[in-house]
Amino acid sequence: MSESSVSRIVVCGHLCLDIIPTFLGAGAAQDWARPGRLTQMGAPVISTGGAVSNVGLALHRLGVPVRLAARIGDDPLGMLILDRIKATGGDLAAGIARVPGEITSYSVVINPPSVDRSFLHCPGANDTFQEGDVSEATLRDAAIFHFGYPPLMKKMWSDGGIGLSRLLERARAAGALTSLDMSLPDPASPSGAVDWDAYLARVLGRVDLFVPSVEELVSMIDHAEFERLSQGLGGEGVLRMATFALLERLSDKALEYGASVILIKLGDRGAYLRTGSGGLRGMAGWENRELYTPVFRVPHVVGTTGAGDSTIAGFLASISKGLAPGDALSVAVAVGGCCVEAADATSGIRPWGETIARMKSGWEKAAVHVTEPGWKEVAQGIWAGPLDAP
Repeated sequence: MSESSVSRIVVCGHLCLDIIPTFLGAGAAQDWARPGRLTQMGAPVISTGGAVSNVGLALHRLGVPVRLAARIGDDPLGMLILDRIKATGGDLAAGIARVPGEITSYSVVINPPSVDRSFLHCPGANDTFQEGDVSEATLRDAAIFHFGYPPLMKKMWSDGGIGLSRLLERARAAGALTSLDMSLPDPASPSGAVDWDAYLARVLGRVDLFVPSVEELVSMIDHAEFERLSQGLGGEGVLRMATFALLERLSDKALEYGASVILIKLGDRGAYLRTGSGGLRGMAGWENRELYTPVFRVPHVVGTTGAGDSTIAGFLASISKGLAPGDALSVAVAVGGCCVEAADATSGIRPWGETIARMKSGWEKAAVHVTEPGWKEVAQGIWAGPLDAP
């Protein structure tokens, strides 16, 4: 795929409104959930959220042509989402269906300083989104079709992945590379009872770019291992305890299920990239690659909301521009690094040229986190080095 052949990236799936309360000092961050406590907060940050907004608007800020596809309700929250997206310019809101009588999805994002975020979430109209909501016109001229968060969309998980598989096949037939991101299923919700390993086995044969977090992937492929590693801390525990051997085992399984390229997001530990023997359709140099990179150093992390989605946006933008795997991986974590410098999911994202210039100006990467004997040496041996991209 050459850069000149790329028209746009379609971002489809989960869309919501994010309400992010502002914590005033470390004390509020530590004690806000104590029963009976009233915690004084600052002004909220209100922004669009979910994969469609986070990945789509990040791509837009990078300068990549993008088209969005999602469902919202006809309530005030839905109108607020439309107004926010329309304000970014262009026709980004054209593919968002406003459905009479449905509730718009929203999340209250609990995002204390220097602590990974947690969510209070209402899926709303995302639960009724289905394959038929994506028209042929939406898929036309798409270079990449990205779908995000099926575990938060009832009709996309309740059939075991049949509808999503058909949608991905349609996107491929239209000429697009297909990309899939997941979300961590809530074990207390109906989606927590889904056999996600079987779901991935059905779907990944239609996926060119599989871009989950390590927490999501281990939870879905080996939930017993997720429970062992989490040690009561959920995904955060898995993130801290994940080993290089685990990344290899997870990516082996995803390749076995049919994905061509696997990008595993590791939060503040960086990202891991694995590709199969067939490489990536239409692009040379993507065969049998295994790469790792730590994150870029950020002096002050304002918030982690949208960091994973921004990493995906950087990765997809890099592929749309024909970058090599190592460069694509480095750009991915660079865009994620820019994201965490703002409280919301997208306002920290810089244009493509500015992002590349920052990377080439001496922006340093963090040290490799060591969690097993030899991990640092192995990781540095497959490290994605200095940027070669223009």
